[in-house]
Amino acid sequence: MTAVRTTDVLRRNNVTLSGDPAGRVMLFAHGFGCSQATWNLVAPHFERDHRVVLFDHVGAGGSDSSAYDRGKYDSLDGYADDVLEILEELDATDVVFVGHSVSAMIGVLAANRRPDRFGALVLIGPSPRYTNDGSYRGGFEPADITALLESLDANYLGWSQATAPVIMGTPHRPELGKRLTDSFCSIDPVIAQHFAHVTFLSDNRADLPLVSVPTLIMQCAADVIAPGEVGEYVHGKIAGSRLSVLAATGHVPILSAPDEVIAEIRAYVR
Repeated sequence: MTAVRTTDVLRRNNVTLSGDPAGRVMLFAHGFGCSQATWNLVAPHFERDHRVVLFDHVGAGGSDSSAYDRGKYDSLDGYADDVLEILEELDATDVVFVGHSVSAMIGVLAANRRPDRFGALVLIGPSPRYTNDGSYRGGFEPADITALLESLDANYLGWSQATAPVIMGTPHRPELGKRLTDSFCSIDPVIAQHFAHVTFLSDNRADLPLVSVPTLIMQCAADVIAPGEVGEYVHGKIAGSRLSVLAATGHVPILSAPDEVIAEIRAYVR
């Protein structure tokens, strides 16, 4: 593969590298409405002994929004393709993939396709399906998701201002809700609307039993997006996985409780 192609891949996803060039690669993937900046309280703590890789999903942060292809990104598989292309460009193996929210499932898809690239998965607030389905409890009724997406489509900025603080789940720390709101509002609304539909209508339950990579699941004590039943479900479907229930509340512990997240990753990744 040519140097130009390598540059294109890394530029497209605004890939940044830090830490020990000879260390084990640890790749951090952000959730919906966020960017790699969401990791700035967590990722630097692993630079001493890891090669830390941060990136932005296309359409977020400093990524190349002109690379957004609605057909490619009409499912989470398109985002998993990007993850694998980044790892290929870096010639990375035995990677520790740390994925928050929807990126947890993106990591599952990527690891199932190329398990030889991955050494561990760390899934923070994962959800394979957000809507309830029979005995499966995803946290939302189908009508709830329909209403959420209709509200988002009608007024994305207004939806962000009302919803981001709820997702953060830390009313006693309003500055965190504002930070998440600002992150949501910084994304192209058209791309954000499409990504929201792909995220909240996805169903990756069948992919969980296929995971062959050691997996740590982090579940917050109270999370309106991925409730406790979801964490238990993911844990039960991924053989040999470890479930850690954090004391933190909300859906974004990487901002609200970074020390707890760091400690759990450190305890799992040796």
